[in-house]
Amino acid sequence: MSFNNLDTLYRQVIMDHYKNPRNRGSFDEESLTINMNNPTCGDRIQLHLLVEDDIVKDAKFEGEGCSISLSSASMMTQAIKGKSTEDALHMSKVFSEMMLGNDVDTEDMDLGDIEALQGVAKFPARIKCATLSWKAMEKGIDK
Repeated sequence: MSFNNLDTLYRQVIMDHYKNPRNRGSFDEESLTINMNNPTCGDRIQLHLLVEDDIVKDAKFEGEGCSISLSSASMMTQAIKGKSTEDALHMSKVFSEMMLGNDVDTEDMDLGDIEALQGVAKFPARIKCATLSWKAMEKGIDK
């Protein structure tokens, strides 16, 4: 697949998560809630996590922001469900390295749709948009 076709496919995946976000909402039961914002561009995320026995049982988010921020939150909530907190934090570290344009070893994990955000590394001003929900997850798990 050529670079242009891959770039187009990645854009389509990002826009699909933006227009049809997965795991948008909150829980009726008490959950760990983390609020984060990016004052530079106005992105705001409220992440809700259900963590039990060091396993992310469920994750949802609310908020507003750009397509990168909200699609990243959608992808992240899908990716961390059912993972141990250790694996979720490792995935966040790998994602942060990917956003910095560094080579990452992803053989031990399936990033799925998250790979579509690789191109964000070319736009330094957008990296904070992509990592906002991930930083919220790190903050929540560290609590």
